[in-house]
Amino acid sequence: MPHSLKSFLDKKVDEYNQPSFIPVDPICVPHAFTKKQDIEIAGFFAAVFAWGNRSIIISKSKELLRLMDNAPHQFLIGHTDKDLNNLLHFKHRTFTTTDLLYFINFLQYHYNNHASLEIAFIPHKNKPVVIEDSLNYFHQYFFSLPDTPLRTKKHIAAPFKNSTCKRLNMFLRWMVRNDNQGVDFGIWEKIKPADLICPIDLHVGRVARKLNLIKRKQTDWLTAIELTENLKKFDAKDPVKYDFALFSLGVGEKF
Repeated sequence: MPHSLKSFLDKKVDEYNQPSFIPVDPICVPHAFTKKQDIEIAGFFAAVFAWGNRSIIISKSKELLRLMDNAPHQFLIGHTDKDLNNLLHFKHRTFTTTDLLYFINFLQYHYNNHASLEIAFIPHKNKPVVIEDSLNYFHQYFFSLPDTPLRTKKHIAAPFKNSTCKRLNMFLRWMVRNDNQGVDFGIWEKIKPADLICPIDLHVGRVARKLNLIKRKQTDWLTAIELTENLKKFDAKDPVKYDFALFSLGVGEKF
């Protein structure tokens, strides 16, 4: 990879990986919280909702969290059926009440058994993390409860379905990366930044192809792997930091 491209992308990372990035991005949603579990839950919903207009994503995420009294962890582990009645009219695009009630059911089950959501992405306790395995495992685990609504499965991507898993990879970036810049949280420890896969959507894919970081014509899981492997040539320990550059070049600068 040309040194000039690395320099260009490093400059763009420095430009956008700043606190000023937070208010206009869905990552602002978990930034309203300080408790680890609240950050995880708020970040998870914001990531799941993250397709389309960013201001609407942020607005709907905040609306849901207000319905949980802005204490999502406490709500999930302690809610009553009456509390759930307040959520029955919530909807975001194709995410309906049916989906929300299952998400709440799963998260209640998980947090009643575990202190953090990170463990839901760790299929093997004593083996190195491979994100492809982690995401496939999470999908299996997430839908392991009885009476899973079939329609809800479309909201959680997985590599075995050949998805880029853009939203989950973005969520993992938020939770795992820790560079003291104040944007990503770095509250998870078992998954390392070097393990992450770069989130890829139409904007990132378009920019990455223009920069010859992707040769693959379709945009799928293997495309996300190809992009990440090329970004590792710039920074093997933290390849996904370049998401700041590629996304902002695509959305903000119309590169």
